[in-house]
Amino acid sequence: MDNWPDGPADPEAARERYLRDLRDNRRLLREVFRADMPAAHVGAGAVVLVSVVTGCYAGPWSGALVALGFVALFTLTLTVLRLRGRHGRDAVRRAYLFTFGWGNWL
Repeated sequence: MDNWPDGPADPEAARERYLRDLRDNRRLLREVFRADMPAAHVGAGAVVLVSVVTGCYAGPWSGALVALGFVALFTLTLTVLRLRGRHGRDAVRRAYLFTFGWGNWL
């Protein structure tokens, strides 16, 4: 037991409380940022829609740039996942969720 200005404190109990709170915060953040396939499909649909609308009003090159930006992000994510050891459908699924999973905020 250490003596603190507010009284005696148990450092082990404080460490346990800190670690428990840290785990709880990380769990909540994972739940907030969790994406599922329907949300990713909505995000991919939004990208297609925005690409088409941009292509109609600002020119085909502008619409293609929007789509190519997301294709580049998907390709980069898939490459990183493959380098980290993910292969096959799991790597493609995770890259798709990372690229388009923001659709649940639309």
